[in-house]
Amino acid sequence: MIQNVATHIELRENRVGQSRAYIAGTRVGVQDIYAQAEVLGKSAEQIAMSLPDLTLGQVHAALSYLFDHREEIVAGLKEDEDFANQMKSVASPSLLSQKLNRITGI
Repeated sequence: MIQNVATHIELRENRVGQSRAYIAGTRVGVQDIYAQAEVLGKSAEQIAMSLPDLTLGQVHAALSYLFDHREEIVAGLKEDEDFANQMKSVASPSLLSQKLNRITGI
């Protein structure tokens, strides 16, 4: 189910059914904008330049949503990280990892 919550922002379920905020009509999540703004320290203009399919208005809408829902966005990132770690713990080592282990003997 898609739910519009603000201009340019919609809530959709991710692959495992968790509700996440995305820029409307794109696959770019507000979490992606968060990473570029907060983690990489990019300005809205720099983010828009790095994602040329987005308008500056869309980037600003994502940042606005982020400021109003920071705890929710950060919690979603933590859930995604936990899920990825869980999948890594039950998965076999990748072919590359296996080959590197044979070469290095580690």
